[in-house]
Amino acid sequence: MAGSWFLEIRRLLAASLIVGVVSAIAFNAMAAESKGKVLVVVSSVSEILLQEGKTYPTGYFLNELTVPVKALIAAGYEPVFANPKGNAANWDVHSLDAKFFAGDKQALEKMKSFAQSLPGLKKPLTFAQVIKQGSAGYAGIFIPGGHAPLGDLTTNAELGKLLREFHSANKPTALICHGPVALLSALPDAQAFTTGIATGDVAALERASKNWPYAGYRLTVFGTAEERMAEQSQLNGKVLFYPAEALAEAGTIVESGKAWQNHVVKDRELITGRQPFSDEEFTAVFINALDEQQAR
Repeated sequence: MAGSWFLEIRRLLAASLIVGVVSAIAFNAMAAESKGKVLVVVSSVSEILLQEGKTYPTGYFLNELTVPVKALIAAGYEPVFANPKGNAANWDVHSLDAKFFAGDKQALEKMKSFAQSLPGLKKPLTFAQVIKQGSAGYAGIFIPGGHAPLGDLTTNAELGKLLREFHSANKPTALICHGPVALLSALPDAQAFTTGIATGDVAALERASKNWPYAGYRLTVFGTAEERMAEQSQLNGKVLFYPAEALAEAGTIVESGKAWQNHVVKDRELITGRQPFSDEEFTAVFINALDEQQAR
């Protein structure tokens, strides 16, 4: 009698254990299920060329990258990093300031650790690899700022191809601060356009900007007034061209907003944030656009 009771208890415990294991596996599978991949584009350069042959050491701006990426992961999206060369991306040391995290030094340190924990930043895909794999598997694309995009993203033909694909598929395309200058890579002849901007060749600008997919779009970008302040206090030199002026010349409607004030613009699939202090609203608008697309 006692033996049969003991055997029955063992049977029930075993059954409960199996159910628990199966439930745990199912829960973990659901937790691991991704809403989709988001292509996160970073620069390959660690410095940019300024006027008069000067250079400025730079990289991605910490909060502009980590705030959106951390939120994307929490929302169920998988960030996949890519840049032109597939080399490790570095941050701009000027972004390692608590003022970009509401004065919270602990938040700054946490985001530094978070960035260092991301394997994709250490070994990103190349744009060529993304093109070979195909962009169809991505829910959207995100490009953070820092001055680095001025160095190698504005004229990169492979990035231009990817941006045109995301545009054609009407997938959320989010860029913040200096990130929007990367849209110039989708010009028919981005190199001729940026050369025309630097030389003031109006005819070259007109020829190079025909059939640009973002012509007529409303957007915002790091403002010229802000850039001039940065040139004096941070860069110790002048950029080759001002992002806001170049994007306007290419055919967008640039909404400036107030200097150093949060400003976010959404026009169709394009989402842009003006500068570092736009990070939280920019992120919320981007994730909402991704979620709306997934719900269709």
